[in-house]
Amino acid sequence: MNITRFNVRIYGVLKNSLNQILVSDELVKKGSLRVTKFPGGGLEFGEGLREALQREFFEETQVKVQVKEHIYTSDFFVPSAFDNDSQVIAVYYWVDCLEWQQIKVTEKKFDFNVPKGTETESFRWVEVHEMKNETDISLPTDAAVLKIITSLF
Repeated sequence: MNITRFNVRIYGVLKNSLNQILVSDELVKKGSLRVTKFPGGGLEFGEGLREALQREFFEETQVKVQVKEHIYTSDFFVPSAFDNDSQVIAVYYWVDCLEWQQIKVTEKKFDFNVPKGTETESFRWVEVHEMKNETDISLPTDAAVLKIITSLF
């Protein structure tokens, strides 16, 4: 591992009126890695954190969100799971969405049928109290956020 750069990631935690949280199941690294995480992605040069989160959320879900309170910023070393040369700094916010029912969701984890080598994602509403460990959420920073939000439910 030769860390040469920072990779700033921005994520949103969206709770619906049923007290469920939106998660994204993704095939990444050309379909070789399965990840369950909160919706979001990378900060681009020239963007602020909130602006990046609104862009990422819209790109992924096709709905607009309002960025609310800050939840967490990673405070421990996290090498990227997706490349070998970056250290992740992850920032999480609560988001609101009046159109949350328009997000295309499934009830089945990793509910996609795509050709080998393809990257894709699907979304699910989950009960926070049912999410407990690494089998429910994949990224270490998401796990830290999961501990925070489960204490609120």
